[in-house]
Amino acid sequence: MPRRHIRVTGAPEAPLRAALTALRVRLGVPQDFPAEVLAEADRAARLADPPPYDATDIPFFTLDPPTATDLDQALYLARQGTGYRVRYAIADVATFVVPGCALDAEAHRRVTTLYFPDEKVPLHPPVLGDRAASLLPGLARPAALWTIDLDDDGRTLAVDVRRALVRSRARLDHEAVQRQIDDGTAEEPLSLLKEVGQARERLEVERGGISLNVPEQEIVERDGAYELTYRAPLPAETWNAQISLLTGMAAADLMLAYGTGVLRTLPAAPDGAVGRLRRTARALHIDWPHHVSYARLVRSLDPHRPDHAAFLQECTTLLRGAGYTAFRDGSLPPITTHAAVAAPYTHCTAPLSRLADRYATEICLAAAGSRREPPEWVLAALDALPGEMAEGGRRAAAVERACVDIVEAALLRDRVGEVFDGCVVDVEERRPTVGTVQLESPAVIGRIDGDHLPLGERLPVRLTRADPTDPTTATVRFAPA
Repeated sequence: MPRRHIRVTGAPEAPLRAALTALRVRLGVPQDFPAEVLAEADRAARLADPPPYDATDIPFFTLDPPTATDLDQALYLARQGTGYRVRYAIADVATFVVPGCALDAEAHRRVTTLYFPDEKVPLHPPVLGDRAASLLPGLARPAALWTIDLDDDGRTLAVDVRRALVRSRARLDHEAVQRQIDDGTAEEPLSLLKEVGQARERLEVERGGISLNVPEQEIVERDGAYELTYRAPLPAETWNAQISLLTGMAAADLMLAYGTGVLRTLPAAPDGAVGRLRRTARALHIDWPHHVSYARLVRSLDPHRPDHAAFLQECTTLLRGAGYTAFRDGSLPPITTHAAVAAPYTHCTAPLSRLADRYATEICLAAAGSRREPPEWVLAALDALPGEMAEGGRRAAAVERACVDIVEAALLRDRVGEVFDGCVVDVEERRPTVGTVQLESPAVIGRIDGDHLPLGERLPVRLTRADPTDPTTATVRFAPA
């Protein structure tokens, strides 16, 4: 789960964007695609065969940030008896990528799309990821079409997935959708997003699952200057995430019944990690009675409150053990569940930006259809896939950390020596003189060095370092004032 999302705009030669360009070079991030890969992508975009099943009559819509062009999912919700029918179309990348070709090899080299504040470094060439394979409105596109029937409580009754030709009718964003739902002007396919999303949230509570609504760190341009703010997720975003979660759970169940697959797994957090969170909650003056579960506490928090936002940020530490687990021929792994989901789960809804999803989709298509085994290219890659995804995840995490450091240092570079109001949200157990401080304004989370750091306490802190041009000192540093 990404920890912080930030975006910057402006001329490429601007200091902040220049620093981000230098960061890509320093991290060895792949930039331009090789000519052979681009040529294969062009051919695939022109010559890919459409699937035989035509579902272009279903009025799908996409729901993404306004600037997104790599549209992985389109959905359509309807009532089905006393329950619901969820139609979820996922971009069918395998239609365009020939196994073993240069385009396939490049995807295995990149593993994931990397998101920088000023641009993205895509998994696939833009001719595919942003155009031919993207579920853009008004255009027929190949997709893996999931049909999931739910009862009136939102429980899964039946699941089907098949290749289909789909056409999205509208490209929507979360803020506009939230306004329509709130003011009662949303038509039924859209208004059902709230109904189905809330039903699935209630089931998440019932099974003990956890969705962390961690505030995002946003960079906003005002009057020619930048400032950092915190933004809590909209309800429409969480309802949309529940549809993706529903599909990932359905896919995992298909794989487990089939005996072959790749799951997204997370073991239960060790007692020590939960105990440490209890100490952080106590320091932040968050009431956590011993009879209240971690999941119940998290759901009671308000991400708009600084103390709750700080605690939610610390809760992400329990997700650090997540990984990918492959299995085949009916030999199930010892851990098949994702502790935060509280059920088996897999990644399958973002194949334009994540390599593993293409393989998960192929296995689900085989499991739901008449094919006895997935394609040989899927089986041949299955054992190595978890390691590839782990390495891609480490690279993405390093990019994210470095980007946040540079952006924060750039915004604060002229304020070294100033005093800010902050809250210590973390102190290292082995080095109690090193911790993390979250400022109230601007929305900066940085390192603090000092004796006897008061975990959870508010205190004035002085900015001691902020230099975005030096990668060894880009991290902002604070000290108690």
